Amino acid sequence: MSGQAIGRRFKRWFWRPPRPHGETIHNRTVSFLELFYDLAYVVVVGQAAGHLAEHVSVRGFVEFAVVFALIWIAWVNGSLYLELHAREDGRTRTIVFVQMVVIALLAVFTADATEASGAAFALVYAGLLTVLTWLWHTVRGQDRLDRPEFLAVTGAYVLGGSVSVGIIFGSAFLPVVPRLIVWGGFALAWIVSILLLTRRARGNLSGGVTPTHSLVERFGLFTIIVLGEVVLGVVDGLSVATHDVKTISTGLIALMLGFGFWWMYFDVVGRRLPRNDGGALTHWLLSHFPVTLSIAAAGSAMVSLIGHAGEASTPASTAWLLAGAVAMGLLALIVTERALVDAERLAAVYQPLTSAMAGAAAAAILIGWVRPVPWLLALLLVTILSVLWFFVVIRFLRADAWGQEQ
Repeated sequence: MSGQAIGRRFKRWFWRPPRPHGETIHNRTVSFLELFYDLAYVVVVGQAAGHLAEHVSVRGFVEFAVVFALIWIAWVNGSLYLELHAREDGRTRTIVFVQMVVIALLAVFTADATEASGAAFALVYAGLLTVLTWLWHTVRGQDRLDRPEFLAVTGAYVLGGSVSVGIIFGSAFLPVVPRLIVWGGFALAWIVSILLLTRRARGNLSGGVTPTHSLVERFGLFTIIVLGEVVLGVVDGLSVATHDVKTISTGLIALMLGFGFWWMYFDVVGRRLPRNDGGALTHWLLSHFPVTLSIAAAGSAMVSLIGHAGEASTPASTAWLLAGAVAMGLLALIVTERALVDAERLAAVYQPLTSAMAGAAAAAILIGWVRPVPWLLALLLVTILSVLWFFVVIRFLRADAWGQEQ
């Protein structure tokens, strides 16, 4: 083969256009490139969670929730692009690495994003949104050639991305509090927009989105990322605390709470396909925001819990943050599981599970209100998740469906 032919073949491989909407690869698996991409978000989430660990309060949680929402929105946009439009080629690798460079820079300013580094965070985040919007625009350009039925929805999506860039860029020049309000409004508007686009696309998330096992795996992997914050929270807490029996015991019990989150998520909703009718897919996707937010917040709360292990009762802010995170995660999982194919196929399992998770969430709130000694608070929350998990297992066994995923 001549050098010219090799050059043409390389160019064709390196810079092919993205897959158009609707060109779903049903047997696709998550690539090593996507796993590498997620590692960049590990750092950003860790920086945001570290800020909450140092500011355990209502204001600290609100600030964390807003910054986490921005991070999650960027991850969803980047991950959905890879799921729907990426190819195994040089172009995909290049754009992923470009994003990772921007995300790494974003992490530098994340820990202090709600204070002194807010302007820099906004400018870098606007840059990241610019890259993501351009990527979706390239898909729309491809659709303009052969998939006109998707133009309206993708056009609205690209327009929304362009407006988002302007809003975030402009927020860099605002004082701290107004900037945080703009960011919160932006996150809320993004969620509402997705819901509106769902209706416009007649039930699909954005037209051309089909539930696949690789899509489910992508969201499961992000859940793994935030579960890592639970381990990190325990390690950070124990690293700076007195290494006595009570403190170490509190930390290890708190770590078991992370195990409980893992068991509940991956046995109840993990690896299970959402329905592709009505707004089920959208509800499944959006419910992962409070699920992952709650897990990351719990990891931050553990640093404070371990730091106060020797006290007679858990500080109110720490108790409410940890117990509230457990309750929020369980309530969000109700939305997630109701959107599953298995919610209809295994109704005998999932219908009573809704009531059980709601009751467990109420019990977690009660424990947060009582504020027992830190080790006992953690143990009671672990007990709630354990009892709930056994309830799930018994239901699956009675339905002869344990270990079955759709």
